[in-house]
Amino acid sequence: MTDQQTAYIRFESPVRHERGHYPGVFVLVNGLARDGRLTAEQERFRRANNDWYDAAYPNPTHVDPTVYDLDVNPGAVAWFKATATHLIERVPGYLDILAAHGIPVRTLRSADPGRVVYEDDVQIVVVPRAHDQ
Repeated sequence: MTDQQTAYIRFESPVRHERGHYPGVFVLVNGLARDGRLTAEQERFRRANNDWYDAAYPNPTHVDPTVYDLDVNPGAVAWFKATATHLIERVPGYLDILAAHGIPVRTLRSADPGRVVYEDDVQIVVVPRAHDQ
């Protein structure tokens, strides 16, 4: 059973992205890869685990292409459902990569992180309350 205060979990930067939101752990690691900053071992981990995640759960944009549209859903971000332990248990490898590059990450837990614009068995995408006013 899930504690009401930790129904959803998100791993993100404590620093806003130029688009105004706090990028999640996958965006951060993929950005390091795009910039050619990962070691060969880190890149192998990233590629294998990104492939695993791609196969393990739906990409919200494949269901609703507007889910992350800045005009339709400003600031929309994804959160894991706390019950998706099989997905969450792989996150520490990404956190290790970010720590090795000096990139801070915070873990957020919430029972109500915002207005839900997408939901499936393992995740939600929300527009945070600050963007919804």
